[in-house]
Parts: sequence; C-alpha cells; structure tokens
Amino acid sequence: MRRHPTSPIRHALAIAVALALPSLAAAQAEGDTPGTDARTLDTVNVTATRRSEDAREVPIAVSAVDGEKLDVIRSGGEDIRFLASRVPSLNIESSFGRSFPRFYIRGLGNTDFDLNASQPVSLVYDEVVYENVALKGFPVFDVDRIEVLRGPQGTLFGRNTPAGLVKFESVRPEAATSGYGRLSYGRFDTANLEGAVGGALGDALAGRASMLYQRRGDWVRNTFAGTPRERALEGYEDMAFRGQLLFFGDEAFEALLSLQSRRLEGTARLFRANILTPEGRLVRDFDPRRVSIDARNAQDLDTDGATLRLRWDLGGATLHSVSSWNQASLFSRGDIDGGSAYTFDFFPGTNPGAFPDGARFPADSGDGSEVRQYTQELRLASNGEGPLRWQGGLYWFKDRAEIDSFSYDTFAGGIPNAYAFQRQDNTAWAAFASLDWALSDTLTLRGGLRYTEDEKRFVGERVFGAFGAPPIAPIRVNPKAEDWSGDLAATWAVDEDVNLYLRVAKGFRAPSIQGRLTFADATLAPNQLVTVAQAEEVLSYEAGLKAALFGNRARLNLSVFDYTIEDQQLTAVGGTANFNSLLNADKGKGRGFELDMEAYLGDQLLVTFGTGYNHTEIRDAGLAVAPCFNAAACRVTDPLVVRNGVTLALIDGNPLPQAPEWTTNLTARYGIPLANDAELYVYTDWAYRSAINFFLYESEVYRGRALLEGGLRVGYSWELGKYEVAAFGRNILDRVEAVGGIDFNNLTGFINEPRTWGVEFKASF
Repeated sequence: MRRHPTSPIRHALAIAVALALPSLAAAQAEGDTPGTDARTLDTVNVTATRRSEDAREVPIAVSAVDGEKLDVIRSGGEDIRFLASRVPSLNIESSFGRSFPRFYIRGLGNTDFDLNASQPVSLVYDEVVYENVALKGFPVFDVDRIEVLRGPQGTLFGRNTPAGLVKFESVRPEAATSGYGRLSYGRFDTANLEGAVGGALGDALAGRASMLYQRRGDWVRNTFAGTPRERALEGYEDMAFRGQLLFFGDEAFEALLSLQSRRLEGTARLFRANILTPEGRLVRDFDPRRVSIDARNAQDLDTDGATLRLRWDLGGATLHSVSSWNQASLFSRGDIDGGSAYTFDFFPGTNPGAFPDGARFPADSGDGSEVRQYTQELRLASNGEGPLRWQGGLYWFKDRAEIDSFSYDTFAGGIPNAYAFQRQDNTAWAAFASLDWALSDTLTLRGGLRYTEDEKRFVGERVFGAFGAPPIAPIRVNPKAEDWSGDLAATWAVDEDVNLYLRVAKGFRAPSIQGRLTFADATLAPNQLVTVAQAEEVLSYEAGLKAALFGNRARLNLSVFDYTIEDQQLTAVGGTANFNSLLNADKGKGRGFELDMEAYLGDQLLVTFGTGYNHTEIRDAGLAVAPCFNAAACRVTDPLVVRNGVTLALIDGNPLPQAPEWTTNLTARYGIPLANDAELYVYTDWAYRSAINFFLYESEVYRGRALLEGGLRVGYSWELGKYEVAAFGRNILDRVEAVGGIDFNNLTGFINEPRTWGVEFKASF
C-alpha cells in the first residue's frame, strides 16, 4: 500500500486518540518511539471473509477475543454468557441456564424459549453453523480465538444471519508438541479442570486432544417446608471433550477430523417469585442464596458431533469441503411460577416464603428434545494475492428437532397432567459467490451474493391438557422461502496505518414456527395455536474506520450503522394468556455506533476499551401483544386496547427486548517484570450494559436495571509465562440484578451470576 505521511485524516486521528489517551501521548512525547524496544500490539488476524486476514483490511465490524483476555473473563466457570458486553453491541442471556444461550447483536435477537426457536445471530464453531438452540452452548476451551461479526453476514455464512454471528476457532493440531493444563478452585465449590495435548503422530499425521471439567456446588438453599424437594440448587457438572486428527500428506492436500462431546448435569434456570418491586428493583433484603419452590428443578444435556474438513490445493484455486453431523439430547424441568407460596396483588416481600398464607399454584413444566443436524459445504477459493480474488460454493443443511413438553401436577406428587409433542424438519440449500477486486494500491471493492431456499415441515399436537383441557389434534404447517442476500463494500487505505470502509449488506432469516401447545386454548383456530412468522429481511448501511496509531502502540476501530428490517420476526412471550406466539412487525429500525480501542500506556500497561450504542425501534402502528397478568399493577406504560375482550398493549415505537442502548467494556493489565523471566501482574476487566426491557411491551416492573460487573486477577508467572499461579474474582462488586422475568402470574424473575473468587494454576508446554 502507498504511504501518505502528510495525510490530514491520519493526523486528526492521532490528535483524537492522544486527547483520549493522555498517558500514551505523554509516552510518545518522551521519545518512546517506534523502532526502539517499546511494546507494540500484535496484528489481529480474523477469518471473517473465510480467509485469514488482518482485521484492519476487512470491511466488517469485527471484534476478536483471544489469549489472556479470554482466559481471564471465563475464570469463574461461567458458560458462554461470559461474553455478554465483552465486545460492543453484544448481549447474551438465557432462561434455560447453561444449555440454551440467546444472542443479540446490535439489539437483534430472539427471546423465544422454545426448543425449535430460530435466532438472527448465528453461532459458527470450526466452520459449522450450530442452528438448534441445544447445540449453541458448547463450552469454550482450547479455543484459539472468538470473532464477533456485527451486521448482516448474508454472503459467506448464509441463512439466519441478519444480525451477525459469533465464530469460534479451536486450536488446530500441529506437528510440534504443545499443550497446557489449567486447574482452578473457588467459592461455591467451583472447580475448573481443563487441558490439551497435541503433536505429531507420524510423518504426515498430527493430533490434539482437549478436555474440560467444570463443576459448581449447590449454593442456593430451598426453604420450602412442604413435600420434600431438592434442598439445594444451582449446582452443575459440565464435561466436554474434543479430539482432532490432522493428515497432511503433502502441501496439496489436508484432512482434519474433529470429534466432540458434552455431558451436562445440573439445575434448570432458577425462577424466583415475588422478587420484583413495582419500580422493577429487587425487593429489600433479597437473598440470592434462598428460594422456596415446591417443584422439581433439573437439567441434563448430552451432545455429540463430528466434523470433517478437507482441503485440496488445485494450483490456481483451493477446494474446501466441510461435512458435519451433530446431535443433542436435552431434558429440562423447572418450577416456572418460581415459588411455593406467593401473592397476586403485587405487594413485594423478601422471598416467596414470606407469604406463608398465600395461594400455591402448580406451574411445574419440563421439555425434552432430540436434535439431529447435518451440513455439507463445498467452497472453491482462488489462490494468490493478485488484484482479483474470488470464492464461491454450495451449502446444504438439514436438521430434525423432536420436542416433548410436559406439565406436572405439583399437588399430586408431580405426576404429568399435560403432554404435547412437536416435530420440525428443516432443509435448506444455498449457492454463493464473492469477489475482491483491488482497483489500486489503496482502493479495494468486495461484493457477494447468496441464493437460499429454505423449507420447514412441522407437526404439533397436545395429547392431553392440564386442568381438564382437551387434546389438540395434530396441526401441520409447511412454510417455504427463497431469497437473495449479499453485500457490497469498499475499503480505502488512507495510508498504511489507516483504512476507511463503506458497506451495504442484506441479511435473511427463514420463516419461523411456534407451536408450544401444552397450555394453549384449544378453542383457538389452528393458525392461532401454531403461529408462523414469515421470512424477514434486513438492509444495513455501515461506515467504519480502522487505524493503527503511534507506531502500532494503539489501535482504533470505529463503525456507524443504520439498518431497516422488513417483516421483522418477533416473539410474544407469556403475558395474560401464558402463551407464546410469533408476529411479524411491518418494520424494525436500528442505528448506532461502535468503538474499539487498545493501547499500551507505557510498556507495562495495556488498556482496552469498547463501547456500542444501539437505538432500536419497532414500527407497526397496530401491533399489540398481551401484557402481564395485571397491567396496572406491573405498570405497563404502553397504550392499552381491548380486542375481542382481551386487553392488549400497543408496542409501536418500543425498543426491542433484551436490547440495551449501551454496552461498554474495559480491561487494564499492568505487569511488573522480575528476575529470571518472571512477572507479577494485575488484570482488571469491566462490562456494562444499560437497562433493558424483558418483553415486547414496556413495563416499569419488567425492566432490567443497568448492570455493571467487574473482575480482578492478580498473578505470578515464570519461565516466560510457561507457568502461572493467580487469584481471581468475578462480579467483584457483588452486583445482583434481575436479567429476565416471567410475567403470567406473579413478580417472578431470574438473576445474574453470583460473585465468585478462587485460585488457579496453569502450565503450558
């Protein structure tokens, strides 16, 4: 690329960052210049375009999490939700616990808790999309990096990516022997044991085996004094394994086989009745270590998978094949009403047990699912670094989800009193092509198209219903869709350290089905019992800047965006009727910006900062949903209308649920070099998200307050980091907030992860 030493844009950026980072500017003024022993940032390579490239060259808002930062933020034994707010505009939550994470990027996500729900954020693990929700929570271990791609990814990653994707890359086998072991122990009897070993198995064969064992003790006491139930809750035992074999006979051919498995036993999401005040705060003297539930709470998940990746170098191009098979078996049962005794009149107490004379209500349900997923991709990509680079291919996807849903009679010892069944088969295929054209040393155009056909076949029925409700005969639906998606982008190298880009992208999400019939009103029409949301399309405009500053001692990424969703798919959850249904809003709108910064403020102090602003809005003048049980008591702020004798809340103009306007993260690491290649260091990390709505309607009660969580790690390493011992704390401020709710009867919510601390030892070779 050409160098433009007098670029005014570059000087303006340097001044802006110097103002934001005065310590860095001071270090520069003192002569800590490039070319000396000053610390500089490593190049960040990502595979956002299915090629390994410097992130600065990629016209996509992408953030990477790897290395020490990844190790630190997952120290407390949390599941994949530890990534929430760790990059701009990313939120992750779950009402199922460790087995069913729901992702939101730039405010776009899906609050649906059904086991066949689709999400507009895709999760890609080692080039394989994990579509079903039971597959998405695979533990993070022995991972090279995590990439978060914001905005529609409609060319190279295809279906169901209108919001973006989260991409995981495992550490690959190599001929050199390498590995690590990591052991930690902390509060609540939390233990984490993981490790990997890999190396040559022959002249043309290498392997790597990785494992993870995580556990936490039951730290919540069940105070229910009636029929004996589990006396302690919230513990888990999570085990996972990955084995890889790499055959590299010559440079022209490579085969990588990966097998992985997971076994999870624990408790389902712990719902807590009567914990919210009319202002949406937790009740006074709320004790997160106590609950009073009168029903079972348990969860088991088994997953297995295999991926075969083949690569043939054909000279001018390389042919890639990715074949995968994955299966999941999940059963989760919980006390959905969240208590054993509670009130419906919205007078808060400290715990459900504070209402010994209140009514008991049997809301004990469970879901089991069996999932099979198969994918095949063939992709041909040009070789070389010429002005024209291209790639194209074919993609095929098939899965089946069979779901059994039960309700149990708490008053009769927990025997089933309702049973419903649903099965969904999904088949899709796509053809795609992408082209990069370097018009000059400073200007590159990128564009791509993808054609997708998607079909679902669904059948659902209720065999018998609770409280004497009649059966519901099998209901069948068969939605289909075809769509063109893609993107067009331009990257301008202002100079060798600063790039600007423009991008327009179109995303597509296939039709979705909601057929949760366990508690449905059998008098409704079939199209009201099993609802179908037609396909949605997103058109996004984005501009960005990516810069390396001060001799690569600092890095700055900035993006601004505006998107419009046509026929946006929404899920109305719970409400007065305690029934889920899918809706299409006329439009959804979003706009905002993201900022990522990383800098050495001196050779021993590394600071990162990221923030995202997302303004989202539902636009549909007549769209209304059922609000909570008592709209006045839970302070619904939307206009109310009565339709067919049912009170509904108009949601036009509301923000999307679980979509904070602000997400911000900060890390700082200070190291003190010691003799004999040793180091003492302090690492702190912070994540913030602003307030969120739990549901499509707005309510003062069902609104999550802003949440700030911090971490601290103090460690000592020796032999150039080969060995390390550290003490850590997570959620060190002990912030406890409701992060979700159940709105069909009482003031039920669920909370964030507790404060934990512990010690850790790690050895690498």
